[in-house]
Amino acid sequence: MPYYVHGADQPEVLDGLIELSEAHWSYMDRFADRLILRGPTLSEDGEEHTGSVHVVDVDDRAAAERFAYEEPYWVAGYYQPLTIARAVVLVDRRDDAPRALVTAEWEPVELAELAPSLLEDDRLSFVALLVEDDGSRSVGIVAAVTGAPVEAADVIRPAADRLTGGAPMSITARRWQRGGRSQSDS
Repeated sequence: MPYYVHGADQPEVLDGLIELSEAHWSYMDRFADRLILRGPTLSEDGEEHTGSVHVVDVDDRAAAERFAYEEPYWVAGYYQPLTIARAVVLVDRRDDAPRALVTAEWEPVELAELAPSLLEDDRLSFVALLVEDDGSRSVGIVAAVTGAPVEAADVIRPAADRLTGGAPMSITARRWQRGGRSQSDS
């Protein structure tokens, strides 16, 4: 079952990330056939690494936590606390276009359906509903969207509002690009 894992970089860790990059890549190679989504979040100008996002297909939460907490950047202390959530993948169009990654998180609510028009939007390359481990209630959404972060957030906000029934949420949009060994660090 897919799990979303996000680690935000601690301040001023770039040198350490570079030093451990081969260890990171070797670790990710072990999961290559199970990585649905991967890639770095970037600064507003796209020049600096600010974190890593992975959606990995594993057996359960314990396996997702092992994946996250055994990763070399986490072990070295380069990430702030991690976000780990079960994910229900709704859209996965793999391409290498630069994107914004939008995440919205909220208190658990009953599952609601997304409008089919959202899922058909060609600006989306990836959408996953974040759910509680038993899959009964949603706790967020993550999407890779073509466009600047502010515009990307506006693409996802109506879906998030529908899913929460207008309840309060935290929505974040940041630059992101699909990663992998042949591309930028993830």
